[in-house]
Amino acid sequence: MVVYDLTCSKGHVFEAWFRSSEAFDAEKKKRRLVCGICGDKKVKKGLQAPNIAPAREASPTEQKKAAAAMYQMLVKMRDHVEQNAEHVGEKFAEEARKIHYGETEARNIYGDATEEQAEELQEEGIEFGRIPWVPRADA
Repeated sequence: MVVYDLTCSKGHVFEAWFRSSEAFDAEKKKRRLVCGICGDKKVKKGLQAPNIAPAREASPTEQKKAAAAMYQMLVKMRDHVEQNAEHVGEKFAEEARKIHYGETEARNIYGDATEEQAEELQEEGIEFGRIPWVPRADA
C-alpha cells in the first residue's frame, strides 16, 4: 500500500491510499479520483516524503561502546579547551563581558557561570558555549 497526498485544482489537499503507484495511475486515468472537499475531479499527486522504517534499537553492547566513545570525545574536548584557553573560574561572566565590550584583550577563556549568569550573557548577545565537563580519570 502507498499513501499519496493529493491536490485538486482548487488547492485542497487530501490523503488517499492505493495498492501501488500503478493503481493510482489507473484510477486517475479513469477519472475516479475526486476531492472529498469540493468534488473536483482534476486531482494530481502532491510531493511525497519517503516512508522510512524506524531504526532498530541498539544492543546493550553497542550502547556501551557508543557511550564510551562519547565519553572519550568529551575528554578530548576538555583537553583541547584547557590547552587553548585561559581558566578564569567563577569570573567567567565578568571576563566574557569585558571581552565582548572591548574592555580587555580578546582571548579564549573558560570557567564557571550560574544559570542566571548564562541567561544574562545570552540576553546581552554574548556568544559562549556550554560543554559537559567530565572529571579527570586520574582524579
